Amino acid sequence: MQNPSELYRFVADVDRSTPGSGVLIVALGAFIDAGQVQRALTEHLVASGEAEMVATFDVDQLFDYRGRRPVMVFDVNRWAEYETPTMVLQRLVDRDGHSYYLLSGPEPDFQWERVVEAIRGLVVALGITLVVSVHGVPMGVPHTRPVGFTAHATDSGLIDEFHSPFGRVQVPGSISALLELRLGQAGHKAAGFAIHIPHYLAASEFAEGALVALNAVVDLTGLNLPNDGLVARADLNRRAIATELEDNDEVRAVVAGLEQQYDAFMQGQHLPSLWAPEEDELPSADELGAEFENFLRTVSDDDDNEDKDED
Repeated sequence: MQNPSELYRFVADVDRSTPGSGVLIVALGAFIDAGQVQRALTEHLVASGEAEMVATFDVDQLFDYRGRRPVMVFDVNRWAEYETPTMVLQRLVDRDGHSYYLLSGPEPDFQWERVVEAIRGLVVALGITLVVSVHGVPMGVPHTRPVGFTAHATDSGLIDEFHSPFGRVQVPGSISALLELRLGQAGHKAAGFAIHIPHYLAASEFAEGALVALNAVVDLTGLNLPNDGLVARADLNRRAIATELEDNDEVRAVVAGLEQQYDAFMQGQHLPSLWAPEEDELPSADELGAEFENFLRTVSDDDDNEDKDED
């Protein structure tokens, strides 16, 4: 393995000796980030936490440009802008003045083990005692019920109070999952939250999921993080979805079926998972996805229009 520390460089004028809370939040994508939970949470934290750049990673070594082509802007007869992929470590401040760290950017396509070792080096160098990750996963749940999540950790004592609907399963890997595994093997504490997003909203922003992720991080870490922006964002999101439901009988019928499934599960916790209630089978995820394709597009359009009206 090449030297992991050569993947990143510290910003020259940043004081790395400043004591903090010992918390690092990691938002480096996943196999899927349903509801755009990571993006919404990252934007919220950076906007409200007096973000200061601490280190940057050499993305050129890690990013598959042809697999995920960055956006460029063509203006009449010239190239005007380029959206550079970045992977950065920032120091932020909570409402009590305690600093913490946020590592964000696109999930690396290459050199996962080297990236993980580089992050572990930062954990040691900066005195970080707890690493936390969040992302969204699509689930057969309705948006009209409380948003749940699955917690996982290197030390079960960190998440004793949280119940998981899963047994032992195989899932596609992600850099954050591998990071948590390797940190645990090296004796570090790490935890994560997979937020349960209604699978018919997986491709759209579901701000309620980001708000639940924020609250989970607060409960685990003790950080005093503001939530006002996400509360407002979630409220706009809910109203846009409700508006679409009013005029779509087919959508309402599907949501009602999911509500029945959810309620049956909650009333009988002896059931092995959310997918095994004693109810008639609901449509598959693919069938629901097809039914909701137009619904998702109109919800996204409404969100964009509301944002423009606010501006």
